[in-house]
Amino acid sequence: MENRGDKWEWPEELDALVAAPEHHRLLSENGYVRVIDTLIPPGEITKLHTHKWPASLYVISWSDFIRYDEDNNIVLDSRNLASTPVPASSLWSEALAPHSLKNIGDKDIHIISVEIKNTNGSA
Repeated sequence: MENRGDKWEWPEELDALVAAPEHHRLLSENGYVRVIDTLIPPGEITKLHTHKWPASLYVISWSDFIRYDEDNNIVLDSRNLASTPVPASSLWSEALAPHSLKNIGDKDIHIISVEIKNTNGSA
């Protein structure tokens, strides 16, 4: 999902911090980045939400999950990934359209996301 911040098609009410605050906490924000702490305990499912900007993800802890789209269709089952991220590893994520995520494993999903708000180099 390509996004430059000015062409986002979903309402701000679906932003992760607004729509799913039980699982997303703002750590820092400026004109360039937004840093979010995501924590999803085993068995929990997030409310439908979006991630407006691409992000570098730092894995604190990992668990298997299923990501659903806004119509409750499965769009990703982490058990089908080619490799499983380990703690202290990092990943890249493009912006994410409306989705919910269910932790189907036995550990917390704990991720620090550094969302790249501005790709043109100015705040």
